Amino acid sequence: MESNAVLATLQPNYNILSPSRFYSSSSSAATTFLSVFYPQRTRFSPPQYLKLDKQVLASASCRYAHEVKSPFKDAAVLSDSYSSEASELADIEWDNLGFGLLPTDYMYMMKCSQGGNFSKGELQRFGNIELNPSAGVLNYGQGLFEGLKAYRKEDGNILLFRPEENALRMRQGAERMCMPAPTVDQFVEAVKETVLANKRWVPPPGKGSLYIRPLLMGSGAVLGLAPAPEYTFLIYVSPVGNYFKEGVAPINLIVEHELHRATPGGTGGVKTIGNYAAVLKAQSAAKAKGYSDVLYLDCVHKKYLEEVSSCNIFVVKGDVISTPAIKGTILPGITRKSIIDVARSQGFQVEERFVPVDELLDADEVFCTGTAVVVSPVGSITYKGKRVSYGVDGFGAVAQQLYSVLTRLQMGLIDDKMDWTVELS
Repeated sequence: MESNAVLATLQPNYNILSPSRFYSSSSSAATTFLSVFYPQRTRFSPPQYLKLDKQVLASASCRYAHEVKSPFKDAAVLSDSYSSEASELADIEWDNLGFGLLPTDYMYMMKCSQGGNFSKGELQRFGNIELNPSAGVLNYGQGLFEGLKAYRKEDGNILLFRPEENALRMRQGAERMCMPAPTVDQFVEAVKETVLANKRWVPPPGKGSLYIRPLLMGSGAVLGLAPAPEYTFLIYVSPVGNYFKEGVAPINLIVEHELHRATPGGTGGVKTIGNYAAVLKAQSAAKAKGYSDVLYLDCVHKKYLEEVSSCNIFVVKGDVISTPAIKGTILPGITRKSIIDVARSQGFQVEERFVPVDELLDADEVFCTGTAVVVSPVGSITYKGKRVSYGVDGFGAVAQQLYSVLTRLQMGLIDDKMDWTVELS
C-alpha cells in the first residue's frame, strides 16, 4: 500500500533521531543507545507526555542494530517493522492536547537551486536542521509556510483536507517572494508521505488532528540583498487540539487601530513568515489585558475590518454573512473559502466586501475561521474602550451550523459532495 511506497524513499538520519521516542532513565542500555546517536550530548530531559518500557527500548535497540548493518536495504523486513509501528497510536494523553509542538517521528525535505526545479525529496528523522548564518531566510526573511490538517476516521484511515489548495497558495506566495516552489503534485505527495510516516501521531477520532506545517525557505547563503541561491522545502507535523485556550468557548477580541498587519502592495495577501512577527507586539499587549487576540483594521481608512492575527473574520446579520474581500492585504484562507461555500450551500447569502467596523455594533454573531481554529465564535469585541458582546454560552446558531458541517466533512462523518478530502490508508 502507500506506506510501502513511503518506505522506499525513506533515508536514515542518525544524527537527528528524535530522543522523544527512546528513553529509559533507569536502563544502562538506554545510556549506551543514546550515546551512539548523541555522542556529544550525555543528558537531556525526556518529554513528560511520552512513556517507554524496557520491551520497547529493546525493540528500538534491535532496529538500530539492523539499520547500522544494512540501512533500509531489506524492504520486506523494514516494511513489516514500519507498518507495525505506524499502526499503533503514540502513547500520549490524547485528551489533553493543546496547540503546541510535540516531536514526531519523521519530516520531509527537498532542495533546489535558484532558477531550478525541486527534485524528489526524502523523509528524515525529525530533528534540527543546519543553516548557514547568511541564509536568505535568516537575513532577509525569504520564507513562506502553510498549514493544513489530517484527521483519523473511525475505520483508521486518514483524511487530508484540500491539500492542493495549500500547494497553490504556496506557489502564489513563492512568486511574490521570488522563490521557486514545488509543483502541486510534489507538494501533495510530500504531504501524503509525511502523514503516512507519522500515522501513529494522528489523534483518535474526536481527539484532535495532525497539524501539518510545510515550509519553503531561502536556505542558501547570501550577503547582499538578493534572492537566495538555494531553497529548501520541508514538512513537519504535530498532533494538536484547540488553538485558543478557551477551546470552543467564545473568544474576546480587541480592535487595533494604531498598528497594522499589512499594507497595500505589501505581502499581507501571501503566507510569508514576516506577516506573523509583525502582529506579535499588538497581540502580546492584548493578551496581557485578558483578550484572546487582536482584530486589525485597514491601514488607509482605519475603519474597515481586515483579519485577526492568524484568522479571517465573518460578521452575521440575519441570513447574511459578510467577510472582508480579498484585496491584497488579507490572506485568502482555505478554511475561509470552504466556509463561504458551505454557507452558500446551506442557504445563506455571503457577501465579500469592505466591512466597516461599525457593523460590529449591531451584528447578531461574529466568528473567525482558520486552519488552526477551524471556526471560533467571538464572544465580545472591544473597540476604543467600548465592548460589544455576542453571547456567553458558546457558538451562535449560524457559526455552530457551519462548524458542524465543515468538521463532519473533514472527519469523514458525512459524504464529501464537495470532493475536498483525500483519503490515505
